[in-house]
Amino acid sequence: MRRIALFFSLFLAAAVALAAPAQNSDDMARFMADHGLLNRLSDMGNQVQAKASDLVVSAMGFLGVPYRRGGNDAQTGFDCSGFVRAMFEQTAGLLLPRKAEQQAAATEKIDKTELQPGDLVFFNTMRRAFSHVGIYVGNGKFIHSPKPGAEVRVEDMGVAYWAKRFDGARRVPLGEADPAPQ
Repeated sequence: MRRIALFFSLFLAAAVALAAPAQNSDDMARFMADHGLLNRLSDMGNQVQAKASDLVVSAMGFLGVPYRRGGNDAQTGFDCSGFVRAMFEQTAGLLLPRKAEQQAAATEKIDKTELQPGDLVFFNTMRRAFSHVGIYVGNGKFIHSPKPGAEVRVEDMGVAYWAKRFDGARRVPLGEADPAPQ
């Protein structure tokens, strides 16, 4: 929680500095530099980006694991939301809800144009909102556990099937989700 408060404070200070007249802006920039706040803000951004990269790399290690309804581990297989949940728990130490629609509700809505590796992408594959989830890996592609008889794989969101069913994108606030129980 301290990280969130610090990040918010730094963000607010930066916003005030940008909105202030030039003299106040110079004073704010000097204050932030004197207290090492700019470096801390940059470090926090780098840590979040590194976690997202680790998440994608880790998820790629599970390519070929079979789909299993209700599955949430590599030994028995994954369903879509079980795969996403396992990746965030193993890589970032975050415990997401179990079902795709719950994961959508527990994360921050973003525009498709804002997608970054590690973000969640949702699809309507069962005639209901948020019935399928995957992890965005970049370049218009996502990794997921698609359906019975299939395996964890990477697919292109631009393919007609997925494009037609795209239901939204969400970001997991990597500093805010509940830590996984130890």
